[in-house]
Amino acid sequence: MNTKMKLVGVMLLSIAMVSCQTVQQTGRSQFIVVSESQERQLGEDAYKETITKERLSSRQDWQTQLRRVGQRIAAVAERPDYKWEFNVLQGKDVNAFALPGGKVAFWEGIMPVAQDDNGIAVVMGHEIAHALARHGAERMSQSMGAQAIGQILSVGVGTVSPGLREDFLKLYGVGATVGLMLPWGRAQESEADRLGLILMAKAGYNPNTAVGFWGRMAQASGDKPPQFLSTHPSDASRIAQIKEWLPEALSFYRGK
Repeated sequence: MNTKMKLVGVMLLSIAMVSCQTVQQTGRSQFIVVSESQERQLGEDAYKETITKERLSSRQDWQTQLRRVGQRIAAVAERPDYKWEFNVLQGKDVNAFALPGGKVAFWEGIMPVAQDDNGIAVVMGHEIAHALARHGAERMSQSMGAQAIGQILSVGVGTVSPGLREDFLKLYGVGATVGLMLPWGRAQESEADRLGLILMAKAGYNPNTAVGFWGRMAQASGDKPPQFLSTHPSDASRIAQIKEWLPEALSFYRGK
């Protein structure tokens, strides 16, 4: 191993050591280089921008329902430092999000798919789990790390054959996306599913209803890319995993 590659190895090891953290709820190791204060500020900024661009839904029954479910799940999320806020936005998108700091929004399009409080709790638990597990900061860090490693390695390729450097960067980008970023994304989605089931159960919502909800989501979403080209597990994989995790979630469920 030449001196340059040894230096690269030392640099990568140092980055990994100072950036390794753990998801408190599951014990999974994470690579995060963004501080929690930075992450929360980014979340606040993103939410303010979204609210200025998107209109709130005029369906006050949906707003009341979302806030009722959201507050119950927030109460068991054990983040009293979060400034929780729940809103339904106008639009047909079958989607929702939660940002660091406790900002949660659902588009109108997902409300009929959710159908009732239990369905909303499935989505709410999943999205809040993303925020609690710092998945946004993790993805940002992974992207930054992959880009940095690619640049470092491409220097080594360029010294051997300068003409190969550009081709290497293109191939590395594809390999990093399919081989690293997308699997990491699917792992985060699965982790959010599992933690979301526990959150909704602790809040008194029946986690058994998650199977029906994700079945309805599969019908509403239409055609999707193969799992290995997606940031999300396939519908069949997701439902199978949820069924495996139900006994764990039901151990927290007391009903209300």
